[in-house]
Amino acid sequence: MNFQDLLFQVDGPVATVILNRPQVRNSLSLNLMAELGRIADIVRDDPAVRVLILTGAGNAFSAGGDIKDIQAKSAQGLFNAEMARVTRILRAFTELPQPVIAAVNGPAVGAGWSLALACDLIVAAEEAVFSMGFVRVGLVPDFGANFFLPRLAGLAAAKWLVLTGETINAREAQRLGLVNRVVPREELSSTVNELARRLAAGPPKALALSKALLNKSLSLDLTGVLEEEGYAQTICLAGADGQEGLQAFLDKRPPVFKGR
Repeated sequence: MNFQDLLFQVDGPVATVILNRPQVRNSLSLNLMAELGRIADIVRDDPAVRVLILTGAGNAFSAGGDIKDIQAKSAQGLFNAEMARVTRILRAFTELPQPVIAAVNGPAVGAGWSLALACDLIVAAEEAVFSMGFVRVGLVPDFGANFFLPRLAGLAAAKWLVLTGETINAREAQRLGLVNRVVPREELSSTVNELARRLAAGPPKALALSKALLNKSLSLDLTGVLEEEGYAQTICLAGADGQEGLQAFLDKRPPVFKGR
């Protein structure tokens, strides 16, 4: 399938999306966002794909929203409608059952950082830098940043990053809980691919349900979480992968999960 602003590759159980506008540091055009929504539909409906990797072409992850697109839609009075459409795309992306890994190869700024935060795991190159940056152009954070930042880094750190627009390096982002791993740039691809293969070998249903449980836990009380856990565990135990995992444990052998 052909895309204008993205590259999409599938290698066995691992799919990779590359933001492919290196000439503008992979800024997020409205077309790119629409294409990302198409990717979400493809990946969600393909049980053979067990993990999705998201990265950027060239030396940047993403410089954020495409300012020319924003200006044009704002001048036409259409920006609110476009934001609603982009919001639906982001929700479709974050609600994928498969684990999504952001491989942050360079600067992740504004909505580009928001997009990385929307992924389940983030591995960053040592050279990567991060900035909300919205305040520098008179805008507020969007694309989910106001949801993800305070939950991951705490309210005080989120306010600092948003109100100052300060740029932080990968190690500081990791210290704040905004990045899972930091590796040398030359090791980024191999590290992310190894992680993706490890997740792809896991039980898809259990991974999907675990991801959903953790996301829901942010808006539930203990009683609600316990109910959701019981429901999810019952589903796992009724499936072939759940039974395989238990039997493999008893047999003292590695389990072989087939996605059932």
